[in-house]
Amino acid sequence: MSRLRSLLPLCLSFACTGALFGQTNIAVELKPDLSQPIDQAYTAKIKQYTTDPFFNSPLTSYLPASKTVPTPDKVLGDVSGAPNMLPYAEDVYKYFRLLEKSSPRVKVFSIGHTEEGREMIAAAIGDESLIAKMQENDARLAKLADPRTIGMDDAKAAELVKQSFPVYYITGTIHSPETGAPTALMELAYRLAVDNSPYIQYIRTHMVVLITPVVEVDGRDRMVDIYKWHVAHPNQQWPHLIYWGHYVAHDNNRDAMGMTLDLTRNVENTYINFHAQVLHDLHESVPFLYDNTVGDGPYNAWIDPLLNGEWQMLGWNNIQSMTAFGMPGVFTHGDFDTWSPGYLMFIAAMHNGISRLYETFGNGGADTEKRILSPDDYARTWYRPNPPLPQVVWSQRDNNNYEQTALLSTISFFAQNSQQFLSNYYTKSKRSIEKPANAGPAAYVIDEPMSSRQAQMLRTLALQHVEISRLDASATVNAPVPAKPESKGEDKDKKKDEVKTETFASGRYVIRMDQPYSRIADALLDRQYWAPDDPQKTPYDDTGWSFPDLFHVKVVRITDPAILKANLSPVKDLESEIGTTSGSGSVYAVNNNSEVTLLGLRYTFKDATISVADAAFDAGGHHFAAGSLLIENADAAKVKDAVHEAGLEAFALGAMPEVAHHNAPAPRIAFMHTWIATQTEGWWREAFDRAHVPFDYISTQTVAKEEDLRTKYDVIVFAPVGRSSTQTIINGMPMYGNPIPWEKTDLTPNLGNLDSTPDMRPGLTWAGVQHLQDFVSKGGLLITAEDTAQFAVEMGFAPGVTVAPRGNVRVVGTTLNAAFVDKTSPITNGYDTAADLGVYSAEGMTFSVSNTIGGGGRRHLGSGVERPTGRGGPDELDSPEDRAFVAPEATPHVKPWEAVPLNEDQARDNINLIPEPYRPQVILRFGSGKGFLLDGLLDNGGSIEEKPIVVDAHLGEGNVLLFANNPVYRGETLGTYALVFNAIQNYDRLAKTAK
Repeated sequence: MSRLRSLLPLCLSFACTGALFGQTNIAVELKPDLSQPIDQAYTAKIKQYTTDPFFNSPLTSYLPASKTVPTPDKVLGDVSGAPNMLPYAEDVYKYFRLLEKSSPRVKVFSIGHTEEGREMIAAAIGDESLIAKMQENDARLAKLADPRTIGMDDAKAAELVKQSFPVYYITGTIHSPETGAPTALMELAYRLAVDNSPYIQYIRTHMVVLITPVVEVDGRDRMVDIYKWHVAHPNQQWPHLIYWGHYVAHDNNRDAMGMTLDLTRNVENTYINFHAQVLHDLHESVPFLYDNTVGDGPYNAWIDPLLNGEWQMLGWNNIQSMTAFGMPGVFTHGDFDTWSPGYLMFIAAMHNGISRLYETFGNGGADTEKRILSPDDYARTWYRPNPPLPQVVWSQRDNNNYEQTALLSTISFFAQNSQQFLSNYYTKSKRSIEKPANAGPAAYVIDEPMSSRQAQMLRTLALQHVEISRLDASATVNAPVPAKPESKGEDKDKKKDEVKTETFASGRYVIRMDQPYSRIADALLDRQYWAPDDPQKTPYDDTGWSFPDLFHVKVVRITDPAILKANLSPVKDLESEIGTTSGSGSVYAVNNNSEVTLLGLRYTFKDATISVADAAFDAGGHHFAAGSLLIENADAAKVKDAVHEAGLEAFALGAMPEVAHHNAPAPRIAFMHTWIATQTEGWWREAFDRAHVPFDYISTQTVAKEEDLRTKYDVIVFAPVGRSSTQTIINGMPMYGNPIPWEKTDLTPNLGNLDSTPDMRPGLTWAGVQHLQDFVSKGGLLITAEDTAQFAVEMGFAPGVTVAPRGNVRVVGTTLNAAFVDKTSPITNGYDTAADLGVYSAEGMTFSVSNTIGGGGRRHLGSGVERPTGRGGPDELDSPEDRAFVAPEATPHVKPWEAVPLNEDQARDNINLIPEPYRPQVILRFGSGKGFLLDGLLDNGGSIEEKPIVVDAHLGEGNVLLFANNPVYRGETLGTYALVFNAIQNYDRLAKTAK
């Protein structure tokens, strides 16, 4: 009951309380126009495909007839939600364009393309008069979205609200196996364009509904392919959707921070450019409809409190409407916390709109199936008084009924209260601009010279439509003193008010908080903290994501409003300021400042002479770190274009600098994937493609067949599979039943473009394990992370390394502090190895290192030394009677990241002793103490403090680079990309020199 009581004050205090449950008789108010002709054949099919009368409502149990507007079956060949039928995106678009051609109430826009070139669309539906005035209305909405344009004048805003109509944006099928939304939205569009029921007429005349029926278009077409294969091969095991989009699968709904994928950018630009008030994303999972608009806590700390109230209004009203129809299994309070801003629908929440999401029950295709629910799914609770049935026969038509009923009832409610929601839209925008005066901060200052990491962070902020400014003169402002542990007797109040002055140089970039989209900038640039004792014990996704920590960029949070009065200019053309060339001469020096795009230049300039500096040097008035590139015999215009795209700075020098250097190889790279999952490695592929680093894309099955990998490749990247086990990587899927193909055929034309196989089931096999081991032993570099690192350890590829037990540590997508250990390895080129580095950790994985195979030789050492029973105190040495005391050999005190040294006796004739040149090198370890946690959730962190997280292991003539963290993740962890790229660039220079 405590959660319910916490919701009531929000509802009661909200400005539109009277509208929360304003529709007291839903069944009467939302009813069809009985005088309008019905499409009898279509309506009969709706009834036929609905498996139980419970699973429909008066809103969707019929379809009105039209003599001019085609129904969905004219394209589909059957009604929306019919069994055994899924349309391709092209067919869905064909129908929407037929609607546009046949009705002035529909207008279709092309909103961009996917990585594979497929189109994305948005269809606007409203009364003909509204569609004709969309441009005029958009000009008014733009003023509400940016109140600075009307002088922050509430009276002018009130007039604009009266003259305007809102835009409600609905998106479907971002998750490709969730297949129902496209057909539901086709039919919904028809209803909105044709139905003359009073409530729909009111919707049409008071708002525009904007629909993107397919968000993940590449994945939709692949999903239709495998479903067609399934229909053609009944009673056989059919392929799971190994590839959704070109890069990632389920994580496409975690890209609203990094803005890495085309689909995210297309939807965001559509939401922003149409100045929509709502972004409502349709998903499928739990029975029967979870409107997670309300969800569960903790809510994101940067949202406007008005949004909290709007969520309660819309969520509870939606559930009341469907409950009034007697539809079981609808609820709005659940286990989805609204903490992370990474979800697609959260674009609206962070840009002064309203984010919404449905989870409707689905079967992962168009089969009608008997479904047996778990007790948790059908339990009656205070927030789900009419729960789902324990056992149902469920169809895609049932799914479409629920989805459309929920949407129709909620957009009806939204239309009736459109003026209130438009007013809130203005108020949230105004309060975003007033943020420095009301809640703070005033601004964020990016306080370091340009790098490719900073360039990408600025580009990401620009993609978020955040305004960027630049200091045209140095500025001095008050800055808070970093928190330190309190001393005894210290005056806490005095300490709390401590400030220092800080001066920022001319040219530094500033993100002002007095702008309409300050909330998304604040959420990305601030730090996050998830309390270990928070009532929510199962965070839905990552708990920390601070861009300054993850991008490894120094950003200062400023609360002093004086920064806003500094000499600042808006950056109108960011691209013109990123990636420059200067100086004169034929040798270009490009500094390695732990850059993420430096390696790509080696492949861009294939015919140039490129060297890598072996040490730091100064030239042309600039300092260059070890690992910097020296480029000769390259076309000046091409250098200028390449460094601009890369976000780097190239300095032309008159002659080769006096520094030791070596020829920069262009390593031959292979990406190895499994047929189990490709999502997490997809983020790595995206990063390599963006950096213009080419690679061959091979599977574990390829490695199983290829005996001599070393003649073809210098580096094999085995990125994380995603919580996989060594056994699964080797064995693959169970070999029962039929082969499971993933190939391009006439039946499945969209499969096999990334990779193909006649049977997805076989894994790496033991032959593949041997081939990988041979590859490394002959001088190759194998790069692994998380579960693939564990695979490498367990297969003996990393002598002296084990995966450390995690104890009771609790880490959930957390940013933790790390310190460099081996500061001479070329893997660390470009980093300030005296400084710390923020790393993303999914679950707190770490390693232990040893000087012996199998980790032998560890004793009770260090601070936990146990002395034997005897004379003296706990810190004294025992001494026997009747003979002189002989002092023992000093016990070595080793740090958690170090291997225990062996004494002469332990090393003598020890076959497991690893020769010194082959012992593992710890590159990076976790930090410790108060500064260990940077962002997110950390509980019981002592069990992983100071333990190794990046280790360079040696096997034969080659190396295995092990990451306990994921260094390339969701386009957000650019601070650790260079560890990967440095290793690749120096794959042949990682061998240790014997001491």
